[in-house]
Formats: sequence, structure tokens, C-alpha cells
Amino acid sequence: MTSIGGAEMVDWNLAVSTATRLVRPGPEVTRDEARAVVAELRRHAKASEEHVRAFTRMIPEGHEPEDTPVLVVDRAGWVKANVAGFRELLSPMLEKMRERRSGSPGGAVLGAVGGKVTGVELGMLLSFLSSRVLGQYETFAPATRELPAGAKGGGRLLLVAPNIVHVERELDADPHDFRLWVCLHEETHRTQFAGVPWLRDHLKNEIQSFLAATDMDPATVLERLREAAQALAGARPEGERDEDGRSLVELVQTPEQREVLGRLTAVMSLLEGHADYVMDGVGPQVVPSVAEIREKFQQRRARGASRLDLALRKLLGLDAKLRQYRDGERFVRAVVDQVGMDGFNRVWTSPNTLPTKAEIAAPADWVARVHRRAE
Repeated sequence: MTSIGGAEMVDWNLAVSTATRLVRPGPEVTRDEARAVVAELRRHAKASEEHVRAFTRMIPEGHEPEDTPVLVVDRAGWVKANVAGFRELLSPMLEKMRERRSGSPGGAVLGAVGGKVTGVELGMLLSFLSSRVLGQYETFAPATRELPAGAKGGGRLLLVAPNIVHVERELDADPHDFRLWVCLHEETHRTQFAGVPWLRDHLKNEIQSFLAATDMDPATVLERLREAAQALAGARPEGERDEDGRSLVELVQTPEQREVLGRLTAVMSLLEGHADYVMDGVGPQVVPSVAEIREKFQQRRARGASRLDLALRKLLGLDAKLRQYRDGERFVRAVVDQVGMDGFNRVWTSPNTLPTKAEIAAPADWVARVHRRAE
């Protein structure tokens, strides 16, 4: 629990219990099958280290960065890990909301019920997302007894076993190939942060700047979360849309936040696109059916699961996430084609060499800016 002014802005324990109660059951597997999946994912995660580092050349030979744990989790484990991360990242915004609430009429009443309401609604959203994530590198993960993390603020790599099994069955993909293919993507994220020591603090500062710029009273935040929860429950009236068809994230932005979000969008597009590029670049060497997996997976990404799924993807900004994969991969491919892998790796030199949002769409502009400056 996060106690602020005697009342909870977010009841984190309730968020976890709500999500774990509502989470969909995973695919049916025997106990022995589950153990075999977990063991294989751990082996693939270890093997992916060597493949990714050799392909990206981001970590110099002989240099061993701080290790971060690989955790194979179920959907409830993913929820618990992400709630812990949310608590850490959201603390500045919650503090700002507490200060505003303390001086507003009815603030005490809002504090008494708002934390419970927000906890339930956050839990509902997490239960939805928990069945869709295959893997995740948790950059800002605080270590707990159940969920260890790297020392000195390092992250952890999560592989969500039931979701991986569900998707490999849905795609009718070779299970061993698909599991390794997923591990290659997630290991690339771990390599990005291991090989670029300043990247974690840069991202955290940008996210904290975004949250600190939040200019919104608590009632408005609760209303936005309620909109998402209503969509999840199918309670939104037929044909009703959110303002201008925008996502939940877009609806809460101030002008200052839009500027920060533009930079965050660029760097996240880079990280996700780079992971996709590496996954497909390494794939043919070690994943025999990589072409078939990629084609089926892209089709799955594009179509969504249902009308409700499509509406939620829009509301939560998940469509933007899909664009990040596509646009970022195009950027990485174009730059590597033009200046090679070592030339592309100049992107990791400093925050100033990261691409802008405009440069993600125009890779030649990034090459001209960064390489001409270096020359």
C-alpha cells in the first residue's frame, strides 16, 4: 500500500488481487509439460545472450555487464511485477495529486474511496493486458523476495510462459522455434540496457518529467480510468467514442507532456524496432521456421482478436505500440543498410544521438545529422 495523507490514492494490493481474480486461465498443460516449458525458456534465454551480443556488437568482447535475472512467470506473476514498477514510477504524479486533493473541497471523501476505485480499475486493465504480453524487460523493477532484480537498480527479464504457449498453439508454430524467437526479442532489450549504461536513467528522467507535468485533478484521472474499465466491461454505450477517437494516454496530455512524449515515442520505437530487427536477423541462423513464424505473427498483430480488443487497443494506446515496432524496425533496417551495424551503433553514444520522432520516419536525416557531426 502507498499511504498518502492518511488515504490511498491507489490501493495497489487491491489492484493485484483484482487482476489475479479476473485474469483468464492459460492454456491447458500437464504439470510435466509446464516444467518442460519453463526449463526450455530458461535455456533459450541463456542461448539468446550469445546470439544477440554477437549480432549487435553492442557489448565489447571481454566486457561482462551486470547480470539481470530471467524470470519465467505466469499471468499473475506478470501482474505483480508490473504493479511494483508502477508504484515506483507513479510516485511523483501521485504526490502531486495528493497536494491538489488536500486543498480541494471533498478531497477527504475522494481520498477515502478513490484508492479503492482506482485499484479495482487498474486491476481490470492489468488482467486484460496480462494475457497478451509474451515477454518484457522490466527496466525500473524494484527487487522483492518473490521477484528478484539486478543489483544497483538493474532490471529483470520476464517471460510469460502461458501466453507464449497460447500463441504458439494459435499460430500452429513449431514450439521450440517460437520460444527461441521470443527470447531473442526480449534478450535484445536486456542487451540494450546492459550495453548502454546511461539509457536507464535517461528513460526514467523522461518518464518522470512526463508524470511531473501532469496537470489534472484526481477526479479527472479516476474518470479516465473509469472510461477504460467501462470499455473493458462492455459498458460503453453502442457507438460512443472517446474524445476525437484519441487514446487514454493522449487524453491526459498537457502541451509539455506532448513534447516529452514525442521524445519517448522516438526512443521506444528505436528499442522495439531494434529488437524486431535483431530477432529476424539472428533468426535464420538458429530458428529454422523464422519466416513462417514472422508472417503469422505479423498477421496476428494486425488483426486483433475481436471488436472489443480493437476498441481497447485504441483506448489504451496499444495501436501506437504496434506502430513503434513497425516504424522502429524500418528505421534500424534503413540505417544499417546505409552505414552498417557499427555505424548504426552510434545511436547509443549519448541522448543527443538518439533519433527524434521525425528522424524515425526519415532515417537518412539521422544519418546526416549524426555521421556528419562525427566526421
